[in-house]
Amino acid sequence: MNWDWEKLQEKRQRQSGPMPGPDLGDLNEKVKQFKQMNLPGWRIIVLVALLFWLGSGIYIVQPDEVGVVKRFGAYERTTDPGPHYRLPFPFESVLTPQVTKIQRLEVGFRGSTAFTVGTGTQVRQVPEESLMLTGDENIVDVQFIVQFLIDNAQDYLFNVANQDKTVKDAAEAAMREVIGYNKIDAALTDDKLTIQNDTRDLLQKILNSYKSGIRVVAVQLQDVHPPRQVIDAFKDVASAKEDKSRFINEAEAYENDLVPRTRGEAAAILNQAQAYKETKILQARGDSDRFLFVLEEYRKAKDITKKRIYLETMEEILSRPEVEKIIISNDSMQRVFPYLPLQRSGKAAVNGQAQDGGTN
Repeated sequence: MNWDWEKLQEKRQRQSGPMPGPDLGDLNEKVKQFKQMNLPGWRIIVLVALLFWLGSGIYIVQPDEVGVVKRFGAYERTTDPGPHYRLPFPFESVLTPQVTKIQRLEVGFRGSTAFTVGTGTQVRQVPEESLMLTGDENIVDVQFIVQFLIDNAQDYLFNVANQDKTVKDAAEAAMREVIGYNKIDAALTDDKLTIQNDTRDLLQKILNSYKSGIRVVAVQLQDVHPPRQVIDAFKDVASAKEDKSRFINEAEAYENDLVPRTRGEAAAILNQAQAYKETKILQARGDSDRFLFVLEEYRKAKDITKKRIYLETMEEILSRPEVEKIIISNDSMQRVFPYLPLQRSGKAAVNGQAQDGGTN
């Protein structure tokens, strides 16, 4: 059975009646009524919104910042720390970079703040940045840190698009150039400070040529070592050089200690000999002068001088209590055999020897 869709639609329209269209008269009437309404509140709302829009231009620059005001995206002025005002959006906007904060970039490695038990800070090496060629055609792995701060906020924000990447690329280029005219021994041992200073100066020149508004504070070498494939051999060479330096230092220290001490001992011996010489000379001169004086007096009065010397000598002998004395009279001396008590003197001698032996 075929359906006649047109007849079916006509039948439905007759049953439902014509569809009502929009009443334009009613719509115009409602618009007129709205215009005639007195609404004082909308003025207040507009005023409040205007005040908020104007108040959005107030901004505060922190003590470690400067304010860089842009008008329609272009640089307009720089403001110091404190409260300031700018034209509200979309006329002016402000950027507040931190100019006293020292920023830090890592080249050749990336440090992580995550800590693991027993290992400390995790460090990921970046060999495409750290492997460099030295002046004597050796390869060295250099990892270093660049510290910088903003010196000119206008140049920093408007002359360089990606500041961190620019500093990192320039630092890597500067380090490669400095390493390129140094030998590997200088980079591994005693010229690290010179390499740091030369790299800092060269990096500052590069950034100044870009007018980047960046001042390089320091370039610090973190780790400098040969590639892993030959690091053991380099360690052996470095240990041998350190041993050589240590032996040289020990020998020089021994020399510096022994030579002055020997010179001092030799000077002391010479001084003692000189003093002994002077003492003996003066003593001999004194004895000679005393003898000549006695001789002169003896020649003036031989008998008196002889007797005086005899008496002085006997006085000195007899005044000693430790000396045993035997006095013989003149009568005994005139006999044929002078009397001498040998037995008593022998006992005294024996007793003296015994006392001396007991004392020893």
